[in-house]
Amino acid sequence: MKFRELSIPGAFEVTPQQHGDPRGLFMEWYRFDKLSEVVGHPLRLAQGNLSVSAKDVVRGVHFADVPPGQAKYVSCVRGAVLDVVVDLRVGSPAFGRWEFVRLDEDDRRAVYLPEGLGHGFCALTDDATLSYVCSETYNPTGEHGIHPLDPDLGIDWPAGAPQLSAKDEQAPTLAEALASGLLPRWDECQAYYASLRAV
Repeated sequence: MKFRELSIPGAFEVTPQQHGDPRGLFMEWYRFDKLSEVVGHPLRLAQGNLSVSAKDVVRGVHFADVPPGQAKYVSCVRGAVLDVVVDLRVGSPAFGRWEFVRLDEDDRRAVYLPEGLGHGFCALTDDATLSYVCSETYNPTGEHGIHPLDPDLGIDWPAGAPQLSAKDEQAPTLAEALASGLLPRWDECQAYYASLRAV
């Protein structure tokens, strides 16, 4: 299992080692101990989700209030997506930056993103299926979004006509979320990460 830190501090691409033969394959898609070594604390597994999307569906950019936020470990078990991580932490050296990672059923990579980051994806195939575990359960009052097509954010989604949910269509722009005080703060996120390391 190999870890590569993205240009977004604290976010990682995870590449598993696949063991295959004519019968099929085996791999470890998640290792508690190895992820803990890299990020400095264990990932609390509080909820598991499965998301199935048609080609050109764009979901996100979603994030949660910190604390406690919601760290995620995301993989694609069928088809392919371009998974995007967005730094929404006000004061971060990478604030407003985004990065794509292709997740698919061939390489079987995963993405880890800590609390305070935004997450979204674009389905590259029909029936693209994401499986992901989260550090906290869903809290509708603490969950938010940024409009995925916000031109100032400038995410280069690989879809000719992106399909969005009604909720994502109505999400604020990054500038609106910043002005309203909705976004997490870098210093508060750092303090929260430190509290996780201390446990």
